[in-house]
Amino acid sequence: MTTQVLLAGSGALVLGILLGYITRQLLAKRQSGTIEQTVQKKIAQAEKEAETLLTKSKTEGQERRKALLATEQLLLKREAGLDQKLSVYEGKEQEFFAKVEKLKKEEAQLMEEKAKALEKLEQLAKLSQEEAKGQLLKGVEESYEKDILGRIRKLEAEGQERFLSRAKEILTYAIQKTAVSQVQEISSTIVPLPSEDMKGKIIGKEGRNIRALERAAGVEIIVDETPEAVVISGFDPLRRHIAKVALERLMKDGRIHPTRVEEEVEKVREEIDQQIKEAGETAVFDLGIVKVDPKLVQVLGRLKFRTSFGQNVLLHSIEVAHLAGALAAEVGVNVAVAKKAGLFHDIGKALDHQVEGSHVDIGMRLLEKFGVEKEVIAGMKSHHEQYPYETIESILVQAADAISAARPGARKDSLENYLKRITELENITNSFEGVEKSYALQAGREIRVFVKSKEVSDVDAERLTKEIAGRIEEDLRYPGEIKVTLIRENRFTEYAR
Repeated sequence: MTTQVLLAGSGALVLGILLGYITRQLLAKRQSGTIEQTVQKKIAQAEKEAETLLTKSKTEGQERRKALLATEQLLLKREAGLDQKLSVYEGKEQEFFAKVEKLKKEEAQLMEEKAKALEKLEQLAKLSQEEAKGQLLKGVEESYEKDILGRIRKLEAEGQERFLSRAKEILTYAIQKTAVSQVQEISSTIVPLPSEDMKGKIIGKEGRNIRALERAAGVEIIVDETPEAVVISGFDPLRRHIAKVALERLMKDGRIHPTRVEEEVEKVREEIDQQIKEAGETAVFDLGIVKVDPKLVQVLGRLKFRTSFGQNVLLHSIEVAHLAGALAAEVGVNVAVAKKAGLFHDIGKALDHQVEGSHVDIGMRLLEKFGVEKEVIAGMKSHHEQYPYETIESILVQAADAISAARPGARKDSLENYLKRITELENITNSFEGVEKSYALQAGREIRVFVKSKEVSDVDAERLTKEIAGRIEEDLRYPGEIKVTLIRENRFTEYAR
């Protein structure tokens, strides 16, 4: 029974497999028929589209061909027209050249006939063309000589009057526009005191304090009957300023003795450098001058403590710069160059006691060293007419310098001569070997000489005093007499620790 069931199952399985295979084949054939039909449809559609495109392409090609043919025909017509115009132009050109040649021939004939006519005229007049021209001009000149000379003189007078009037207007405008304080520098400074008792402290025991201050600062301290005030006398404004500031600080501190005096004077001397720098920077800033070397600004600030015929040189230089700039603006030249040349025109005076040569030459070398523009140097070097004027700015700087110096109360010749005499007096004394420093006092009637104690003995000191007095008598002109006081001292310092 089991065997029969197995056989029946096997037969049914085989039959199922056959039926499945047959069914799968039928389905595959049907599906392939459907794909083939789809492919054939697409091929037919593609062939139809290709035919349409080909037809369209042929149509467009025919249209383009027609357009090209039309363009070609148009170009041919234009070419023919251009050829025709070119031939016409060539014909006109030939005709023009023919006329030019004809005119040249006619011109040559006319020149020839003119030369013949002139030759006949010269033969008839027995004069050449140049001789006739000379006689004609001479006759006209003789006939109208008085009128011509009168007219020329009238024009010259009118022009000179007009130019002088314009020059006066320019100078007046520049002077009115610039007004710098013209305070006369004097050779003394008054220092107010808080009380009369302070005079005793300033003098010190046996005059030690006042002598220490005079020696350290190089000035003369005058304590007289003037209430609550002492006078600092000296020809050098820088020394007077140092002494004034040091004295004011000593009075404020209350401790006044020789060592403290010397320390304060030295401290003030160091601070003066900063004030000098600030003075130079202020001058440059106020004038609007840029690109100036800081070292040159420092040198410029030294002019704050320099006078020329009693006039403060820094204020004078600032005024000259303003005047030169105003004149340059009126005339129409370089204002910046004129201002800068005016400011630095006396820069050499800041070093003229240290360097040989005139202040103009020193200033030129100084400006060249710091790379200042050549136009500025050319503008400043002619203000004393040592060098010829090279630019308009140099003339304006010279005029501005003269205006500033000529202002009422600006300068005083006698003071300048006095200062020169005092400087010469100190220079003579300082030239001796062994002299440490010297100061002129009492308006030049006394010279105090401090010598190096290790180099000059007591015996040498007496001899040196006589030699200094003899040299002053030989080399210096002065009214009255000059007292020579030589000071030799030994100072010993020790510290207790």
